Amino acid sequence: MSEQSTPPPSADAPFPEQVPSDQGRYDLLIDPIQGLPNLEPDTEPPVRIGRVPLATEEAPTPEAAVNYRSATSDPLFGYAIALAVSFGLTPLLPSGLDLRYTLAWGLLAAFGVVAWLLGNGDQIRQEKPENLIWGGVIAIVTAVPLYLFGGRTLVTTTHLIFSNMSAGTLLAYLVFVMPLGETLFFRGILQKNRSLWVVGVQSTVWTLLLFFPTIHDLTNFWAVSVFIGMSFAIVNMVYSWVRGRNGLAASWVCQITVNLILLYLPYVG
Repeated sequence: MSEQSTPPPSADAPFPEQVPSDQGRYDLLIDPIQGLPNLEPDTEPPVRIGRVPLATEEAPTPEAAVNYRSATSDPLFGYAIALAVSFGLTPLLPSGLDLRYTLAWGLLAAFGVVAWLLGNGDQIRQEKPENLIWGGVIAIVTAVPLYLFGGRTLVTTTHLIFSNMSAGTLLAYLVFVMPLGETLFFRGILQKNRSLWVVGVQSTVWTLLLFFPTIHDLTNFWAVSVFIGMSFAIVNMVYSWVRGRNGLAASWVCQITVNLILLYLPYVG
């Protein structure tokens, strides 16, 4: 009598889910990588068998974001360079006044534009019209009282710091050169990771170092000196506050408006 062979299980036959063992119940799992059964206690999650990296291989790391050099540089280094250049160009006074201003503000603008294009400086995107309007309104509210209070002192101040400069040249400086450099650098770079008070003090120090050497006799013009210090401290704090409240473009508009009221009108009036 011949033995009757047992037919092999079909592919659709259910696979046994559990097998007994001396240590308790086991779940029979099929590893998706190796295709082999893997017995695991039901009290612990199944362990997937995979390829173990060799000792000589480096563990994979997530792809790091590419940062430009200017994005990781300390902006205080650029601030120190700008102060040094402004002070170092003092011998150009008084005949080279416009050249000194051009180089000093141009250096700030260069730092700001490089950080804007290649680094982590703030970007001016599509702005809401109300933010720009608020920048102009805040500038008027700040500058008009100083203009009325300054009187002749303000006129003397502007003629000292912009000595023998034509009205057209001064207008270009106050509308384009000065706001471009100071807004992009102080409010666009420094204020990105610093409080408005710190940036306000830093920008005030810059302004005083830039303008004070143009006042040849501080003892005779002490009232002018005090007025310059107080006025620029106030407006620089306002610029930083507007930047935090309404954005970088609003701060830009604010500085242009203040420049026209406090510096241009007294000069040409």
